[in-house]
Amino acid sequence: MQQKGAIKIIEWEDLDKRKFYSLGVFMTLTTRATVYPASLIRTRLQVQKGKTLYSGTLDAFCKILRAEGVHGLYRGFMVNTLTLISGQAYITTYELVRKYVSQYTPSNTVKSVMGGGAASLVAQTITVPIDVVSQHLMMQGQGEHLTRFKAKPKMMLAASKRGLTFGQSRDITVQIFAADGFRGFYRGYVASLLTYIPNSALWWPFYHFYAERLSLLAPSECPHLILQALAGPMAAATASTITNPMDVVRARVQVEGRSSVVETFKQLLAEEGVWVMTKGLSARIISSTPTSVLIVVGYETLKRLSLRADLVESRRW
Repeated sequence: MQQKGAIKIIEWEDLDKRKFYSLGVFMTLTTRATVYPASLIRTRLQVQKGKTLYSGTLDAFCKILRAEGVHGLYRGFMVNTLTLISGQAYITTYELVRKYVSQYTPSNTVKSVMGGGAASLVAQTITVPIDVVSQHLMMQGQGEHLTRFKAKPKMMLAASKRGLTFGQSRDITVQIFAADGFRGFYRGYVASLLTYIPNSALWWPFYHFYAERLSLLAPSECPHLILQALAGPMAAATASTITNPMDVVRARVQVEGRSSVVETFKQLLAEEGVWVMTKGLSARIISSTPTSVLIVVGYETLKRLSLRADLVESRRW
């Protein structure tokens, strides 16, 4: 018998798939647009050596805004919107793997770990080429001396006049292919998998764990969506802290063109000490907090709105 106040998870078979996918695209795009500036700042902080350009998250935000304007915080965003494809692939894989694993175990933790890890593997295979181009675009402007590829001056001028443009994206894409071939678009793929698979595999079980603990502490009439919205950033902070060292390595491999994850890790420790592994952590948590709230509220709302007609009255908000 389900415990009073316990949160009942909406599973894949409970959903009207047509509603689920049509509403899901809008939710994903809105979330990415909201958190993109924090992702850009995190990338610049992780790639800089020491504190040569920015002293921290707030300093980076102020300097970019002052020197490059609002569009400077959205460099590479147009390319990054292509990750909408990977977002839908992630959601589908997560839900289908949960359904498959449920045939072998009723454990929600096991289903969440397996689903989260598998979903990240599929999503990163699609996302990494987009991320490689996007991260080089993020480094244009104040951080361009830290990247291997630079947009042509005319492209930069056009971008400053028109705001977001695909001109720079095309220019950077051509440079990457000319220098490294097709493999250049998968630079840092292993580092990305080592960062995001554990992060995703940790986020989902921690999310359900925190949501269940909060449901036991909260009054029984408290809306489940509020408890889930609180559990999301708690899970994100936990997972981000654990996986941040690999995120720093991933950023350096992709932007600086390094080939070895292990050698990059050793060199970073030798040059900047153990604290280099905390670089960008505050920006990552700042980015992941609203992201998690938006993802959780959006995703759980999406699932409730996408429930099959015969199940609408069986789930509470």
